[in-house]
Amino acid sequence: MAVIHPFRAWRPRPEKVELIASEPYDVIDTSEARRKAEGFPQSFLHVVRPEIDLKEGTPFDDDSVYKKGTENLKELLESDDFVQDKKPSVYVYRLIMEGRSQLGVFACVSVEDYDNEVILKHELTRPAKEDDRTRHILTQSAHAEPVMLTFRDDENITQKCEQVVVNEQPLFDFTADDGVRHTLWQVPEPKGLVGAFSKIPKLYVADGHHRCKSASRAAEELRNKNKHHTGKEEYNFFPAVLFPMDQMQIMAYNRIVYDVPDEFMEKLGETVKLRPDADPKPS
Repeated sequence: MAVIHPFRAWRPRPEKVELIASEPYDVIDTSEARRKAEGFPQSFLHVVRPEIDLKEGTPFDDDSVYKKGTENLKELLESDDFVQDKKPSVYVYRLIMEGRSQLGVFACVSVEDYDNEVILKHELTRPAKEDDRTRHILTQSAHAEPVMLTFRDDENITQKCEQVVVNEQPLFDFTADDGVRHTLWQVPEPKGLVGAFSKIPKLYVADGHHRCKSASRAAEELRNKNKHHTGKEEYNFFPAVLFPMDQMQIMAYNRIVYDVPDEFMEKLGETVKLRPDADPKPS
């Protein structure tokens, strides 16, 4: 059964959240991140894409990149822009995109659940990306971004989340540059949701396979160094947003192919039907 773990979140002050919030590290490249973060020293891109603060052309896996990310995170957390919750909690998180809403839970999940396939995967991972994310975790002593998990619909969990939305004031409620509205509520008493998830047999990785694997690798390394390991240390858990399947939507995931040989399209056409004017969002 699934474990969700309350934690003492570091979070932006509400008046600064729009300046700090950023895209995940793997949806924009270095040049895009550099452009988006220009003039915004608080942007979290300085933590997840720290190469933007170094000389152009610095390899993403250079030692200086991980060192700079650690410095940037420390500087942010020591500023007046961030606050840490006084007690461990979990959160209700809602996304609204193009009028469509999904409501779920932000919490930590268990590395042991990942290793024991309570958290199920559907992709293989690439060692180079694993190495990069593992170094980020170990160097920064932090999981800078959550993974996204899903689970089979559960009325009890949905009701508990909706009760928080009705009864509590949101910590954040803002619309990002891409038009997606983000709202976050702190759950005043997390035991109810922790207990509800303890009856969920499986969680499924929707996005973040490399972050999951890297969390497992980092935990193993820290566990091996800790002679007094108990299983309760924070490195045994990693952050995730968990949405019920009935609220999730599978979106198009298109790829652009560069430097196509002249005969490629002709040969491809022998195998599949090509439509230059096809809708990029398949039915």
